Amino acid sequence: MSLPASDLYCGNDVFFSEKPADPKLILELKTRRPPSLEGRAGCETWSVDFSPDGAWFSWSMGHGIVWVVAWPLDSEENLDGKIDRGDKSFSCGQPVWGLAFGPRPSKSASSFLNHTPTKGSRLLLATGLENGVIKIWNVLTGNALFDLHGHEGIVRDLVFPPNGKLTLVSSSRDKTLRIWDLSQKGKKVQVLSGHKDWVSCCCISPDCSMIASVGRFDRMVCLWSLRSFTFIRNLTGGAQKTFYLLASCDFTPDGALLATAAFGASSWWIDLWDPYTAEKLATLVNYCEIYGQNQISAIQFSPDGLHLAIVTEDRALRIWEPGQTGMVMQTKEDRSSNGLCCNFHPQGGVVATGTRDGYVRFWRAPRLVPSLCHLCRSVLRHSVSTHQMEPLPIPKRILEYLTYRNIPSRLETCCASDEEWDS
Repeated sequence: MSLPASDLYCGNDVFFSEKPADPKLILELKTRRPPSLEGRAGCETWSVDFSPDGAWFSWSMGHGIVWVVAWPLDSEENLDGKIDRGDKSFSCGQPVWGLAFGPRPSKSASSFLNHTPTKGSRLLLATGLENGVIKIWNVLTGNALFDLHGHEGIVRDLVFPPNGKLTLVSSSRDKTLRIWDLSQKGKKVQVLSGHKDWVSCCCISPDCSMIASVGRFDRMVCLWSLRSFTFIRNLTGGAQKTFYLLASCDFTPDGALLATAAFGASSWWIDLWDPYTAEKLATLVNYCEIYGQNQISAIQFSPDGLHLAIVTEDRALRIWEPGQTGMVMQTKEDRSSNGLCCNFHPQGGVVATGTRDGYVRFWRAPRLVPSLCHLCRSVLRHSVSTHQMEPLPIPKRILEYLTYRNIPSRLETCCASDEEWDS
């Protein structure tokens, strides 16, 4: 991917930054704002997302505006301004806290053959607003289709299931999750109640059987059935701290692991759970010497499940390889532009991060060739639960690998200096 050397065309309100010095930073999108709005509350990029086929990228650029741009961003035909890129801006009228492309097509062979490209009229964009409303947009036409009403607080997170259905799951500061049937314009909705405080994040298992949600202040990690719309269990047994906040969660692409992120007064940590047995398998702990450097904002697994992206307040991005070498990438310390969200490109290799000042950065993510063992485990675990695995007459060592019991139970990392990580 080439990199523009100076401000190049991307839209009336968006431009590329100058060529970065950090080799891991591919490019950066910045917004043109009136001086009176620079640095004021409301400019934050709370959410970013790629379309299922990777052809579009969207981010909440602050002040109620969502920008959708064609990907890749830096090809000559896209940047010379001579052709219509198809970029669009959506004015939502309220600060946008969550957004998601959908529907996300199933990865099964039969559905793939019948899959309609997501650049068609079926590609939707859901935006969650500060007033509790969810607006549904047609990405191709740029038109608002309908609004979803029901939440009584900020809609913090949105996610479509990976089975191609017109279903949307939302989490809100009103302590609830809602499951909307978009084929009926959201008139049929299921409400999941149980959290005692803000629901800061939600995710759906790859087999579409479970929803995981984390409460920011109630310290609850809840699992829900997406089939019966009922509560399954609350995961307990995580690292015990005097005070901590839950920030984010994500399933591995095979659904066999659930990662949850939390931070406290002097450290942040990520727990890896088996969602079927509620067993905590491993914990990654990061100790920081200076108070305030430890706030974690978001996590996400790479499409191949080999890496976990971690966004924190003190650095734009860290990437961890669970169970192997630990932290494999760490960007330079940058507290002037705190990271708030992240998302992998569907084909991997690139991670987008949104910042508090309303900008978006694209980072070159590590690429690994998955081993045959990893590929076999991913295919098997996508459709076989831990309970179904355990009775199988296979050697213990293989069973431990297939159920992720071979991951070290505790990994520790420190706030290393920039020089150490750049060497």
